Amino acid sequence: MKIGVNVPNFGPGTDPGVLRAWAQTVEGLGYDLLMVSDHVAITPDVAGQYPAPFYEPFTTLSWLAGITQRVRLGTTVLVVPYRHPLLVARMAANLDALSGGGRLVLGAGIGWAKQEFEALGVPFEQRGKLTTEHLRAIRAAWAERDDYRAGPIPLWLGGHSDAGLRRAIELGDAWHPLRLTMAGFRETLARLEKLAGDRPVPAFAPRILLRVTAAPVTGPDRRAGEGTLEQVLDDLAQLRTLGADTVVLDPFDSDPAETLRPEVAWRDLAAVAASWRENL
Repeated sequence: MKIGVNVPNFGPGTDPGVLRAWAQTVEGLGYDLLMVSDHVAITPDVAGQYPAPFYEPFTTLSWLAGITQRVRLGTTVLVVPYRHPLLVARMAANLDALSGGGRLVLGAGIGWAKQEFEALGVPFEQRGKLTTEHLRAIRAAWAERDDYRAGPIPLWLGGHSDAGLRRAIELGDAWHPLRLTMAGFRETLARLEKLAGDRPVPAFAPRILLRVTAAPVTGPDRRAGEGTLEQVLDDLAQLRTLGADTVVLDPFDSDPAETLRPEVAWRDLAAVAASWRENL
């Protein structure tokens, strides 16, 4: 099982120097994947949790590709309806090729920020339908080898609703759920398998919180990745047993001020990396 990190590409503490340090830390600790988030217009509903400056994901990943060597790069998640599908197909194919080939993972979702949709002139109520249409167009564009030369770019699709799960089954290489409890992962995986029927079930690539605490976190609402180092490692082991191909650790826990002190996240990531290797 591979492990990745969701790097904050937003907030008051984020600038090119900090992003460089994040990339060097993630790659230096031996993590397999570095991912960033997506917003275009930082409307009030977005700014409450993901304030400016917000570094656009394709631009950011292109720059980080040039200052890293090994780590794979990806989006968690690109809001598909925000951009024309042929533009997404072109940018993703070019980024993958220019970074050395085989380094890009395109995580994608339908989005949630209604004010941002309005600012971009995209109908919020149609975002599910638009996402499915755009993803089909992206896959069709990538099939034009002489033009896009996309190569095998993995497409990870988020969503927990039945519609989202069906979309992942039809169009995704992996199902990429975000920040569930362990019980939530098990329940939704069972629904995914049931909805797939005779069709292949996409790979399992969850993103979980990383919040290391001194005392154990208990109760049914405890999210995977939250608690003592031992609890985090046990969650990773359980996810591996559930068949996870990759797990993405997300050290951002909703307070923008966290971006001013990335050393806390780097410490926790170092502890997880060292302990996970010891337990392999």
